[in-house]
Amino acid sequence: MNDHHSAIFEPLTIRSLELANRIVMSPMTRSSSPAGIPGPDVARYYTRRAQGGTGLVVTEGVAIDHPSAVDNARVPRLYGDDALAGWHAVVDEVHAAGGKIIPQLWHVGPLWGAMGKVDPAIKPMRPSGLWGPVGTTSYSNEYITRATQSTAPMSEEDIADVIAAYVQAARHAVAAGFDGIALHGGHGYLLDSFVWHGTNTRDDAWGGDLLARTRFPVEVVTAIRAAIGDDLPIFYRFSQHKQQDYTARIAETPDELGIVLGALANAGVDVFDASNRRFDSPAFDGSDLSLAGWAKRLTGAHSMAVGSVGLGKSLRDSRIDGAAPVVDNIGDVEGRIISGEFDLIAIGRLHLADSALATTLRSGAALTPFNRSVHEASLR
Repeated sequence: MNDHHSAIFEPLTIRSLELANRIVMSPMTRSSSPAGIPGPDVARYYTRRAQGGTGLVVTEGVAIDHPSAVDNARVPRLYGDDALAGWHAVVDEVHAAGGKIIPQLWHVGPLWGAMGKVDPAIKPMRPSGLWGPVGTTSYSNEYITRATQSTAPMSEEDIADVIAAYVQAARHAVAAGFDGIALHGGHGYLLDSFVWHGTNTRDDAWGGDLLARTRFPVEVVTAIRAAIGDDLPIFYRFSQHKQQDYTARIAETPDELGIVLGALANAGVDVFDASNRRFDSPAFDGSDLSLAGWAKRLTGAHSMAVGSVGLGKSLRDSRIDGAAPVVDNIGDVEGRIISGEFDLIAIGRLHLADSALATTLRSGAALTPFNRSVHEASLR
């Protein structure tokens, strides 16, 4: 076997997590866990990626134990004896295949109701009762009309309950044998909605300037770190864009981004998962540095890039006609890892197209083109 892209196959250790290479399976919602219980098919799905050589599997977003965490009954949850037994089986199978796996803890926050019908009696968790300014989005007009109606802001009790739910989910993850914790703090979901001025207009201790708006996710990270100890790493996904508006930004300058990420790093984040439509897009004017590159430069923590790796279309663009042509940008990924711009590369859609993606990359074989109608139809 030829050893292509050798830098991508260098090992990396983050706290107790020892990775064989820099390739990560990016979290992707699969909606294949009826009643929130991951079954044997979910275990096989993740295990195939471990068998294929992927260094780290990050699961799809997993619901924490809160009434409005996730609005899709087929999204897996990380509470309840039945679901926890399912996750134990998933972790055991991945480990038996020589892989590493961490769960992405998820609360949808203001975006409650976007994935399906919800009980109107359940209160969405919104910092200020706002869905957010409507901009460039893929949501339907029908959903936007419903969602943009103001709701009650989160109370102090709400905030305490959600933090406790995150901590309990992290404890369950440790008990299930996961190799770390990931948090979804981007895309307009709950953690992100506190940071974004479009959804957080509070004038109490949970709102105000950028640092003050970062307090809620910082408290979540701090509480999780205290609960799980110093052994396991914490990954944190962040983004500039929101699903309410793809053009939105939490930071207009590197200094502003440093305020947010610096506070999270001090709280205990080890790896910043910089979610972007294209991994190589410059994050700010006047520099070619990517969002993941800025995360590492500003904090000194590890960073992970994601977005259109090996593909000619972003996820949003591929939804238009379903196809995403292969583009050979793997060399660019390797060059950025060699230069120290970022440490890990998360790959989503190509992992759906080819469960042995890491082996394919190492051998130099042709990449499998991603086709939405084929590769998102079921667990493969």
